[in-house]
Amino acid sequence: MHHWIISYRSFILYVVVLIAMRLMGKRQMVQLQPYEFVIAIMIAELAVLPIENIHSPITHSIYPIVILAGLEIIISTLSLKNEKIRTLISGRPTIVIENGHIRENTLRKLRYNLDELMGQLRNCGYHDVTDVEFAVLETSGQLSVFARSQSRPVTPKDLKVATPYEGLTVPLVLDGVIKFENLELCGLNYSWLAESIKKAGLKDIKDVFYAGLNTQGQLHIQSKEPLE
Repeated sequence: MHHWIISYRSFILYVVVLIAMRLMGKRQMVQLQPYEFVIAIMIAELAVLPIENIHSPITHSIYPIVILAGLEIIISTLSLKNEKIRTLISGRPTIVIENGHIRENTLRKLRYNLDELMGQLRNCGYHDVTDVEFAVLETSGQLSVFARSQSRPVTPKDLKVATPYEGLTVPLVLDGVIKFENLELCGLNYSWLAESIKKAGLKDIKDVFYAGLNTQGQLHIQSKEPLE
């Protein structure tokens, strides 16, 4: 009986937390603002309490989770519409490298050490500070790096080479499941897709792991790998 109670509570709280996180929006952990990170931690802690203590009413966690999710939505909405509130809660992006020069006093104020700075520069593909025109520490803690013009990778635009429009590849089959809305978006139908898959040497659409159509009308098909 004890295990059933824990399983039941775990399922209910999982659903509640999942709904709360979905309502709070789509962001990766590294993109969370400080207040969002705090709320996420508090929600996680609240969800664990009734599972650890089965004598504690589950509603004692659900109510605070709902309140915190609502609070996050309110703060996000206010931040979206009011710059002063956004600055007060999230702060401002800060320039930490300017014209290849590290702003030491700025790092000191941010309590952001050189090891962290150099590590983030390497993650962005730069190992030499002199190659960096500007580096901005965003409010999420991520580093945005803008290289000097002479240190940037050469692009077709630099070489004055015309390139065709690429656009987005539209997935038509994902793990054997047809995306009919995408087929309709491309002005195609099931018969065309089935015929194309047969031409690729596959007997059934269920054998397709991925199929995507690019803007040049080329269909890329990848078959499923055999189970090991």
